[in-house]
Amino acid sequence: MPFGIFIIMKHKHPLFTADELGTRVNEYFNSVISQNQNEKKPAKTTTAATTRAKPKKPDEQVESPTITGLAYFLGFSSLPAFDDYARNGKHAQILKRARLRIEAEYERKLHLHSSGGAIFALKSLGWNDKADDKAIDDAVLKPLKIRIIETGPPPASIEKEVIL
Repeated sequence: MPFGIFIIMKHKHPLFTADELGTRVNEYFNSVISQNQNEKKPAKTTTAATTRAKPKKPDEQVESPTITGLAYFLGFSSLPAFDDYARNGKHAQILKRARLRIEAEYERKLHLHSSGGAIFALKSLGWNDKADDKAIDDAVLKPLKIRIIETGPPPASIEKEVIL
């Protein structure tokens, strides 16, 4: 890690040049990818004793990149500090693209069998699965005016008033 030590003096954020930040972001994503490739799957045995003893696990336990993981890897002391730098920092565009890459990863996971974690993560990143409330307010919730117009003779109150 050539940029592994950060000296934070009178600064809220780690200090980066654009190239250093881009390199560190790529290192983070590469480290997640290499963890997934290096993770060794246990040898499968088919004996009845081992199958009963261990519950079944998914064949692939894939590590995913996360916003918090990226912030920690880059040396930020908190997620709000990372978010602040992503909004106002000198090289904010690099972090915005990294966040977009992580959102794309979560979005891909929506197509898996169990996508609950991805849905939760996307909602915490600002995604919404409900219709836009403003559009509903404008289109559906307008007051409806009803005016009753009486036409013809008034209804009969007893049978003898009916004229045939």
